[in-house]
This record gives sequence, C-alpha cells and structure tokens, in this order.
Amino acid sequence: MIRSDASVCVIIAAYNAAATIGRAIDSALAEPEVCEVRVIDDASTDGTDVAASAHDDGTGRLSVRTLPANAGPSGARNFAIAASDAAFIAILDADDFFLPGRFAALFATSDWDLVADNIVFVRDPGTVRRACVEIGRHHIEPRRLTAVGFVEGSISQRGRYKHEYGFLKPVMSRAFLDRHGLRYAEQMRLSEDYHLYVRALIAGARFRLSAGCHYVAVEHAHSLSSAHGERDLEAVEQAIVELLALSANDADLHATLRRHLDQVARKRRHRAFLSQKRSLGVVRAVARHAEHPGRLLATLTDIARDKWDGAMTKLTPRRATVDEPRFLI
Repeated sequence: MIRSDASVCVIIAAYNAAATIGRAIDSALAEPEVCEVRVIDDASTDGTDVAASAHDDGTGRLSVRTLPANAGPSGARNFAIAASDAAFIAILDADDFFLPGRFAALFATSDWDLVADNIVFVRDPGTVRRACVEIGRHHIEPRRLTAVGFVEGSISQRGRYKHEYGFLKPVMSRAFLDRHGLRYAEQMRLSEDYHLYVRALIAGARFRLSAGCHYVAVEHAHSLSSAHGERDLEAVEQAIVELLALSANDADLHATLRRHLDQVARKRRHRAFLSQKRSLGVVRAVARHAEHPGRLLATLTDIARDKWDGAMTKLTPRRATVDEPRFLI
C-alpha cells in the first residue's frame, strides 16, 4: 500500500449502526488521502460488521473488527489506533459522513498538530445536497485554538444548541499523540473527545481551525448523549479534576476549567434529582438534596426552565420541513 506524509487512518467506532455505517465508510474511502478505514464493531447485535464489510471497495483499505464485549467509543478507538501506523488519525462517527475534499482542505492548513473544520448538523442526510450552496459559503475565520479558548468554547449555554468545541472532529498527528502518550480515556463514555483535546492542548498542541465545512453530523430525535446518566457525568467531572491538576500553573485555564466543572456537576445533580424523583417521589428526593439549599434551588430552577422550554416548544408551530443546516461554529 502506498503511503504519503498525508496518510490518514479514519476510525469508525460503531455500535448497532448497520443502517448508516455504509454511508460513513463510502465517504471515507472516497478521500484519496485515506490509507485506512478501520471500523470497530463494538459488540453490535444488528449485523453492523456484515453491513460494513459489504462496502469494501477492493482497495484493501477497509478493515472491520468486532470486539467481543462492548468497550465504548474510547476503547474501540484506542483499539484501532493501536492497530494502525498511519501518520494521521481522523474520527468519524458511524451516523455521520464526510463531504468530498475534506482532507485536501484540511491539509492545506499549515503548522498544526490537530486541525479541524466546521461541522454541519442535519436531520435528513438528503438535505445536504440542496444545502451545499449555503455550506460552501459558510466560512469561519481560520485561527489557532488555545486551551483557554477551547474550554471556554466547550461550555454549553442555554439556548445555544450544540455549539460546543468538544464536538469538533480534528485530524490528529499520530506523532504528537505518541510523543505525549495521548489516548482516549476508556472510563469515559461522554466527552471523551473534549478530554483528549484539552490534554493535547495542555501538552502544547497546535490546534487549528480551518475555514471550510466538510463534516456532516446526522442528528436523531433521541441522541446518545441524552441517554447518559449520572455515572457518565461523574466520569466527566473526574476527568476535569485531572485537567485542573495538569493546569495548576495556568491561572486562566484553571479558572475556565473550574467553570466547566461547576456546570458538569450541576448537570449531574440535575440528573440525580430526576432519577431519585422517579424512584423515591418528589418529597424524598428534595430531602436528599436539602443539606445544600443553594444547589437544590439551582436544580429546581433548571427543572422549571426545562418544563417552560418544553411548553413553549409545544406552542410554537412546527415548520413543514426542516432543511436548513445548522453549523457548530
């Protein structure tokens, strides 16, 4: 197999993705810079491995491996990284796909260890073709991300849906990852990308944003992130605590990470209260949180806001079709 300095291994960690895995694979194999597409079937039960193998283009670039037990996205990705020797690593979620020319555009950017483009979110993949004109003219200002800027841009804001930098899917230099011993944290099943990127930035990574948009993220009514529970958020909290220790000598980054930790802890308490309310009843759930009245008030305020937002959504007339793309940045 001929490799160049721009050889990319595209890693697709897939769980029960038989319906979409072919589209993802096809989009990756269409990129001439891609020397490997490694699909890691994370112990699926729907024939994901068979569906993936059916999209082998005969070039020898596709590899499909099935794990004996579910390892989560971090474990599956680390498995693929260990099996590859490509110069660059790119992650593609099994529901998503690349637009043509992605890697040529990214490799036109210089002086980076990680480089990412914008992401367009769609509900119907068929709308992408109709929206290509808008995607083509939606350019962001190319820039280098600092650790503080990345964490700041990863803190969610009410009314700003999916605009956090943690969703970015950069191409990563294998040499940089190896030099600093960076891999995905396998205890995390939520925000594992964010954690890896911040560790890379703390280690001195040059993380650049390019102007284009060649990554399509397909949304679903019930996203996987909404199914994550208290334990997953506890793992994110612990990961940010570790990042705080790594950033002890950077006052600005330390303060920004502390803000993010406070937000994640608030979300975790919110999830815990709702779970206890379902299992114990509202009175006992309130009693469990009563020793921290300020936190309890914040949780109850968040619940009230969610109910209000839900009511307003029901009262707002829905459009007949939703075909306008939304962009991460």
